[in-house]
Amino acid sequence: MVKTNNQQIIMPAFIKPMETTHQIASKNPFALPKWDLLQPLRQWLDELEIQNRKLAKFIAKLIPAQCPFERDIMLFGRTVAHIPPMCKLNPLYEQLVGLRFRALCYLVDQCGEDIQSYC
Repeated sequence: MVKTNNQQIIMPAFIKPMETTHQIASKNPFALPKWDLLQPLRQWLDELEIQNRKLAKFIAKLIPAQCPFERDIMLFGRTVAHIPPMCKLNPLYEQLVGLRFRALCYLVDQCGEDIQSYC
């Protein structure tokens, strides 16, 4: 506790840091642990190694470079509405983008191909 001009300031973060964190953690003792059902699939996609030219080309063609759902709705030459990209709502978005990147890197580094047609 610090006294300043007749006001008392209590700094529990410095005085009792362990009690504060313990109180926050034990706030809801009946909370169930959160399970991520997609974690094994995410891990498998992250660990997948590209070692085949046909597979790399298939993945590069299958996974789009940008979200195909994003649109501008035009009426008489003016933008009336914009539909935002919905791909980031996909729970496997990061893993699929990483897989596509690894496939493109394999095509460039190992096969020496030009990937301009995939972009």
